Amino acid sequence: MIKIVLTNTILNYITQIECNRFVVSQFPLPRTIQSKLRKNSKKKSSFSSNKIEGNPLSEKQAYDVIDGESNRHLLKPEQEIRNYYLALSFLEKKLGEKTPFSLSLILDTQKLVVKGASKEKIGLRGPMPPGVLFAVYDNETGNPDYIPPEHSDVLPLLNELVEYVNTTDDHPLIVSAIVHYQLVTIHPFEDGNGRTARLLSGYILDLFGYGFNGIGSLEEYFAYDIDDYYNSIQMGLPALYYSGRDNPPHSEIWINYFLRMVLLYSTKVSELQKSTKLDSVHNGLSHLNQKEKALLIRLIKGHKNTFTPIEVSKALKVTNRTVINRLSNLVKNGFVMPELVNERIRSYYLSDFTKDNEAEILKLLK
Repeated sequence: MIKIVLTNTILNYITQIECNRFVVSQFPLPRTIQSKLRKNSKKKSSFSSNKIEGNPLSEKQAYDVIDGESNRHLLKPEQEIRNYYLALSFLEKKLGEKTPFSLSLILDTQKLVVKGASKEKIGLRGPMPPGVLFAVYDNETGNPDYIPPEHSDVLPLLNELVEYVNTTDDHPLIVSAIVHYQLVTIHPFEDGNGRTARLLSGYILDLFGYGFNGIGSLEEYFAYDIDDYYNSIQMGLPALYYSGRDNPPHSEIWINYFLRMVLLYSTKVSELQKSTKLDSVHNGLSHLNQKEKALLIRLIKGHKNTFTPIEVSKALKVTNRTVINRLSNLVKNGFVMPELVNERIRSYYLSDFTKDNEAEILKLLK
């Protein structure tokens, strides 16, 4: 099991990432915008993670596969892209259920990653025939780049990893880095090890609140320099797992690389969220007429909780229908939310977006 010594460099990275996390928390976005950004981020991650594995599709081709007909026949590179996107959606659902890290989660994720492959590629790898070495081979030389642990050690190593994740006091960023390294290094499957590692490393970040609302793609940063990514994981160690990769003497090489990528990624997300938030406030207000803006000011100043159109209409001395029409545009632009009872709107309340940006909205509406 990889062991970590917290150096000043590692602590500095963590501190900077924490700062970006705070910035993102201060600039919440409307749900519609968040949803759109998350979908685009999942597309970017699906393309980037498969690019690391040598998938030949261009970014446009990858996006077309994701957006295309789900029931059409797919070539293998296309299936890989679609599979990763499905796996991200699966983990997004598990995140909503607060599903803890487990062996079954690892297996279910890999099953989605290699969906459509032969049965022997799904699930943990088994023993090799006598005289046959299971290894990751160099495509050009045919020499083994990496010789993973024996199949008999795979399950104990995975169980050790699961126990670590669920009992450790390590910082979540460190836990995510270790999950990534261990899954790649244990290499528990015949296929899909790297993609599964990246997916579940990201899941750990999300689970502990470091996923930055699912916006942005960490995989994109790994894919910028694939040689740097692999060199950082290998740490200059011999090809055989038992010759140092089981407990690397300089684990900070991988941890520093991983945290550097998270810092780059989180910095971009924080800058994007700040600019998008300001744009969304300006853009939303630009779609309101003067009477709708006046109503929004009144609601912010006098209706912190739920309210009904009748209450507002009496105060404004206008008809109930007039208030409902004005509210519909406030709802459309994310400033107000309807409260449904038996699928009918009974009342309204200010959206989180409005509450979080109250000062900016009132300043712009002066």
